Amino acid sequence: MFESLQDRLGSILNGLTGRGALSEADVSAALREVRRALLEADVALEVVRSFTDKVREKAVGAEILKSIKPGQMVVKLVHDELVNMLGSEGVPIDLNAAAPVVIMMVGLQGSGKTTTTGKIALRLKTRDKKKVLMASLDTRRPAAQEQLRQLGVQTGVDTLAIIAGQSPTDIAARAVQAAKLGGHDIVILDTAGRTHIDEPLMMEMAEIKRRSSPHEILLVADALTGQDAVNLARNFDERVGITGLVLTRMDGDGRGGAALSMRAVTGKPIKLIGVGEKMSELEEFHPRRVADRILGMGDIVSLVEKAAENIDAEKAAAMAAKMKTGKFDLNDLADQLGQMQKMGGMGGIMGMMPGMAGMKDKMSAAGLDDRMFARQMAIISSMTKAERANPDMLKHSRKKRIAAGSGTDASDINKLLKMHRQMADMMKMMGGKGKGGMMKQMMGGLAGKMGLGGMGGGMPDLSKMDPKQLEALQRQAEAAGLGKGGMPGGLPGLGGGGMKLPGLGGGFPGLPGLPKKK
Repeated sequence: MFESLQDRLGSILNGLTGRGALSEADVSAALREVRRALLEADVALEVVRSFTDKVREKAVGAEILKSIKPGQMVVKLVHDELVNMLGSEGVPIDLNAAAPVVIMMVGLQGSGKTTTTGKIALRLKTRDKKKVLMASLDTRRPAAQEQLRQLGVQTGVDTLAIIAGQSPTDIAARAVQAAKLGGHDIVILDTAGRTHIDEPLMMEMAEIKRRSSPHEILLVADALTGQDAVNLARNFDERVGITGLVLTRMDGDGRGGAALSMRAVTGKPIKLIGVGEKMSELEEFHPRRVADRILGMGDIVSLVEKAAENIDAEKAAAMAAKMKTGKFDLNDLADQLGQMQKMGGMGGIMGMMPGMAGMKDKMSAAGLDDRMFARQMAIISSMTKAERANPDMLKHSRKKRIAAGSGTDASDINKLLKMHRQMADMMKMMGGKGKGGMMKQMMGGLAGKMGLGGMGGGMPDLSKMDPKQLEALQRQAEAAGLGKGGMPGGLPGLGGGGMKLPGLGGGFPGLPGLPKKK
């Protein structure tokens, strides 16, 4: 979402950090570029003016211009102001109220309210162990109520029975009553939208609010909306009174200005962001982490959290047992590639690693992108069970059949086999020291560098940490050398030069290695 803004701000601020001394003219020139970059990213003009004025006010002080590293001080000011603009702390959904807690979803048609309702319900059910009831109040859009019912079936969440002819306000009152009788902890009201804001919509929202007394009113907005999202947020807040924002389609290739503007204009926190189509692809919004990513500082805490969520403990234990015997077949390689894809693929992982964001283009140029993973998974899927368990069987005729089945050619299969051989050799060398997989070892190394012990020796349960502990974790990461300057050389499989994953040499075996960072 923020890639274009990240690239622009990165190049502007890198120009400052390399300078020995800064004059007021240098700071003003840099802030002019920052202003232009924010406007191009679709951030609202009033927000950009406020942002640059605040940074300039602090940046032209004598203590900045005369400090030992003035360029870095300016970067810090930009970072701190970005955090302020996005909201200094992440704010989760507030469930501190008498059951059933009513959450009302509002927004325009097509912003993703119904899907987001299902995502939030699934999250509250699985993470918070709450009993949730969903109710569709959208009587205008064809099959809107049926869509929510299907999402309920898909996620295993209760939905309110559909009664034809009822008004949205009556459905809201019935939903709250049904939740009380059914012993539900939370009821989520999925309201109707319009293609634009009009008076009947606002009156309907106000009446639903009066009848259901919601504890949370979440405005669902499409992150690709741009400037119009600010007017949308302001109007809904003035008429209905929202308590927080949910931004959908944050995985899109938009410019991200809505996310930066809406919080600043309304003063209401962004609570959640939708990062994909799957029901599990909903994340909490952490302003400091987003600011870190925008300025290319990485996001170690989110990376470790993702690893803790996606790494299968049982599979890791089975992998460790196999590695003790020195075995590593193509089924194991497929598991490793699958784990990387679950964590957002190579691009997603690289974007969260400090100092690595700028390497994405070099990796793509070297052919190391997620399409390569897809090809490799297709090749392995086209093999028989016997071939996956014993890659030495793969002679010319078998390779020809696999290439035809996977839409690749013999050279792709040879590269995959070479990569597997090198990884298998490394596994044999490790012998009994196996800790259960490439991703697990990489994350264990990061955790170890932060003084948390490797994941094999007990990864901390990040779900039980409060925000202050997570921020402390980020600071530990930076103190351990995981700051903007890049990764330390001592991490397992992550050399100080090009990207190295365990057993994958200076790039991926059989593929061109990445150029070393200058």
